Parts: sequence; structure tokens; C-alpha cells
Amino acid sequence: MADRTTGIDPADVARVRELAQAARTASRRLALLSRAEKDAALRSLADDLDAATDEVVAANERDLVRGREHRMPDSLQDRLRLDPARIAAVAQALRDIAALPDPVGEVVRGSTLANGLQIRQVRVPMGVIGMIYEARPNVTVDAAGLGLKSGNAVILRGGSAAADTNAALVAVLRSSLERQGLPGDAVGLLEGGHGAVRALMTARGLVDLLIPRGGADLIQTVVTESTVPVIETGVGNCHVYVDRAADLDKALAITVNSKTHRPSVCNAAESLLVHRDVAAAFLPKALAALAGEGVMLHTDADAGTQADTAGVAHDTATDDHFATEFHGLEMAVGVVDDLDAALEHIRRYGSGHTEAIVTEDRAAARRFTAEVDAAAVMVNASTRFTDGGEFGFGAEIGISTQKLHARGPMALPELTTTKWVVEGDGQIRV
Repeated sequence: MADRTTGIDPADVARVRELAQAARTASRRLALLSRAEKDAALRSLADDLDAATDEVVAANERDLVRGREHRMPDSLQDRLRLDPARIAAVAQALRDIAALPDPVGEVVRGSTLANGLQIRQVRVPMGVIGMIYEARPNVTVDAAGLGLKSGNAVILRGGSAAADTNAALVAVLRSSLERQGLPGDAVGLLEGGHGAVRALMTARGLVDLLIPRGGADLIQTVVTESTVPVIETGVGNCHVYVDRAADLDKALAITVNSKTHRPSVCNAAESLLVHRDVAAAFLPKALAALAGEGVMLHTDADAGTQADTAGVAHDTATDDHFATEFHGLEMAVGVVDDLDAALEHIRRYGSGHTEAIVTEDRAAARRFTAEVDAAAVMVNASTRFTDGGEFGFGAEIGISTQKLHARGPMALPELTTTKWVVEGDGQIRV
């Protein structure tokens, strides 16, 4: 029976408490590991994941079969799918993490006071980090690897659509850790229904940080209902703005790549804005290229005229289209009068994730980067580059669109907090 004050089944609370206490114990061990020990462990995890490819693929196929039976959209199936090449890439990400600098123990700042006290601010692990995410099994491994390198234990709650895949991955990771003499409880998998998720979100004092990854509804639920501190990873309603001074060949390549390279992910572009002065020269070619890649086009009146010129199918864009993260081969397209109009459109519809301008006008680029309120701003580059791996961080835990502690791709430093260490020689305060 659910608790009358919280509405959470005591069994779910007990399950989370047991996981969190075990994770806390494991985190204390991880916090004491040297960089060499953590790096060796990560490389072993990668090797063991490679060796388990067949069993992970088999588990993933069971999830995909269920997904197809329940008419899961193709874009979500793409996120869920793990084939041998993707597993090899996930394993390589662990090796890449091993090659990264260890943030733990890094001195952020320090000084010697007039009284002789030596003070320094150093990075230390968070402790226990909870991850709530949807059908993204790569997150399972990325979170475990980044947690290990930063000295944190992780509690993972993946979506039910990836239940078999996540169970197989976590079993491989825990077995590998234990074989190496490390605590398997450094990686925990939370099973159960919505009650278990709510128990995790309210496990304040047991879990130090929650990071949600997924759609807008999931993120909003975690942000509004959690009593555990949350880093908000963001919905990606990203724009490409083609300025009047754009190199139109660059603009075409950037637009098509931003939308079609992998349309299901959060850094894919969802809207294309084009300066009126270049709309007639650019849009017929761009819309034809997008349609040729299977993109469904939602156009405002001016963009629709250019689509008709190109003989490209389209429908009328609404406010909902411009506000939507499609997660697939759809795009809203509009013509704007100038840079000011583009900035205003992005302020209205953007989600603070990634925005791109294509222009050869450095003044326009400076204005765009200064005025756009987003975690990442691209100048003459695809939105698809907003990624921890592409930024050279190794695997990422998520992309934060909030403004406190972490913003943009979150990697190792963002999974640490700081501690002040003060060393003296008998000083007392008078």
C-alpha cells in the first residue's frame, strides 16, 4: 500500500534505499582510486563489453521486437538499436574516457593568506548520481564510465523499452568490476514501475544528484517533482539561420547535415530560418535537398512559395511546428526579414540547446553569438557538433540547458563538486 503522504509504495522506497546505500559504500571506494587504477578498470570494462557483444545484441533484439509490436516510431527504434558497430563505439568511448585527464584532485584555485593559511579549492566526486533516461542504452555505459572516472557510483533507471538491453549491459559492467576486485555496486540498475522512479526522485540524502535524459515530459517531471538536486538536460529545438551574407554552398551542407545526419537526437536542427534577401536563391535548392532525404517540410507562406517553385511537397507551418522537437525527418522552415527577426524567433521558440548561424559577416556572427541564449552557438558549422565526444570531452553524461553548475555537454568536471582544504600551522582566529 502506498504511503498516504508521498503516494509511494514502501517497497519502492526500500528498493531505492538498498540500491543507494550500496552505491554510497561503493562510491567511498571509488573516491580513493588512483587515476591509473580507474583507467585500467575502464579499459577492462571496454574489453568485457566487446566480448559480450553477441549477448547484448540478442537482448537488444528482444527490446526491438517488443518496440515494433507496440508500434514504436522509427526514430525511437534508432535510439534503442545496438548492433556490433554501435557496441564497439560504446566500448571505445570507455577507452576514450580512460585517456582523459582525471578531474578528481584538480586544484580549481588557491592562495596563501596573510596569516599564513594555505587554502585551495579541489575537485572531489559528487558521491551517488542517479540517471533517469529513456530508450538510450548507450547512456547506460556512458554513465557508468564517466561515473567511475570521476569517482562516483551511479544508479541507472532506463526506460522500459530498453529493459532487456540495459539489464544485459549492467550485468556485464558489474561482473567486470567484481572480476577486477572493485565494487559491482558502483553501477546499479533500478527496476520497477513509476513508483520506483518517484522513490528515486525523492531519495534526498541518499542520492546526491539526478540527471534526466529524454523527452520534454520526462525532463519536466523530474525537474518539478524531484527533491534530489537535478541538472536539467534539455530539449533540443535547434535552429539553423541562413544570413543574407551566407555562403550558400556552406549553408546547404550545414542545413542538410544538421537535420538529416541523425534526426532522432537532441542536437539535430528542427527549424530553418532564411534571410529574405537570399530566400529565392537558397530555399528551392535547400528544400529540394531536404525533401530528397525524406524530410517532411512545414513552411510559412514565403518558404512555401519557394517550395512550390522547387516542386517540393510541404504543408503550412503552425506555431506548434516551430515549437516542436520532431525527433525525426521533419523540419519547420521560415523566411525572416533580417537578423533581428531571426533572433526574436529563436528567443520565442528555442529551447536553449544549440543555435547556428551561417554567415560571412563577422559583425552578424558576433551579434548572434552574443544575443542568442543557448548552451552552444555555432558559426558556419552544423548543430550536430554539440556533443561531448565532438568537443573532445570523451563520452558525455548529457547536454545541460540550465545555467547553474553545468551548461552544454557535461563530461567529467561537471560530475564533480569542490571541497575547500585549508592548511595551517597553529593559526587561531582572533
